[in-house]
Amino acid sequence: MSNKTGWRAGLAFITVMFGFGMVWYLRVETYTPGSYMPMRSLCTPGLVPSKAAELISNYSRAHPVFLQLSDYFWVKNESLYTLPYGTKGSEELLMKFLALTNHYHMQEYIERLSCRRCVVVGNGHRLKNSSLGEVINKYDVVIRLNNAPVYKYENDVGRKTTMRFFYPESADFDPHLDNNPNTLMVLVPFKSVDIQWMKIILNNEKRVRKGFWKMPPLIWDVNPENARILNPYYMEVTATKILNNSFSNTKKMKINPTTGLLAITFALHFCDEVHIAGFGYPSKNNHNQSIHYYEKVTLKSMAASNHDISLESAAIKRLLQQHVIQNLTYF
Repeated sequence: MSNKTGWRAGLAFITVMFGFGMVWYLRVETYTPGSYMPMRSLCTPGLVPSKAAELISNYSRAHPVFLQLSDYFWVKNESLYTLPYGTKGSEELLMKFLALTNHYHMQEYIERLSCRRCVVVGNGHRLKNSSLGEVINKYDVVIRLNNAPVYKYENDVGRKTTMRFFYPESADFDPHLDNNPNTLMVLVPFKSVDIQWMKIILNNEKRVRKGFWKMPPLIWDVNPENARILNPYYMEVTATKILNNSFSNTKKMKINPTTGLLAITFALHFCDEVHIAGFGYPSKNNHNQSIHYYEKVTLKSMAASNHDISLESAAIKRLLQQHVIQNLTYF
């Protein structure tokens, strides 16, 4: 995406009165590619949910956003699946974790909004030199992913972070430099040890070093009041409804959705307007292009992952083509 400022002729006809006559002239305005931002008045409450309901069977917004102790969800709504698609087998550990936080809700000022305008900021190379920072800052809800940095990249990715979806292995970022003081740290638990790690960090207990594919931080300064656990319901919907995958007889999936696609699914349920930025990978034949805006790693780094990026790309394209979501970058 070019950063050069171009010129466009805005058909802003200005009327100047001279006696009984009128003079019309054309005003030329500056225009920065990629800087379009819909006005707040265009946000229609319920627009995205109504479109999402056409694509997602049994669609409902009546699901808790985050897991909460007071609901006793393991009694009222017994989970059929283990993590990351359900809470079966992790109830006792979750109870201990949730007892530490005492906060399970979204920020009050967001809950009060009559129309929630959200942007999910991906980590893709497409954000580099995009100059989208100020555009991103204007959304009501800005969702960031994993260890994507903000510090030193503000011009392209913005400064505002409402929520950050992460898991222990992706927590190698500075919570102070790359978040705001009121940013919600939303744990996406893929396995029980992920919840255990977060509980240990918050309670300053003896560290556990086993069970991770990459060692997560052992020291991590985060306010317990800002810690949340995402309801696994959204992971199940992402896998079964967005990716059209299915569970086997052992109730396990072959494919785990990425945090990015999970965040989009969450936004479809929580927001009234959903935009994305920085999504998309290089072509499979491109072995040199970096996949992130902040580091030089290529598609080769994803070879051992349990993600199907082709399947996910097709899913995101469907959402874009059916105007359920909109894109601030190209895909």
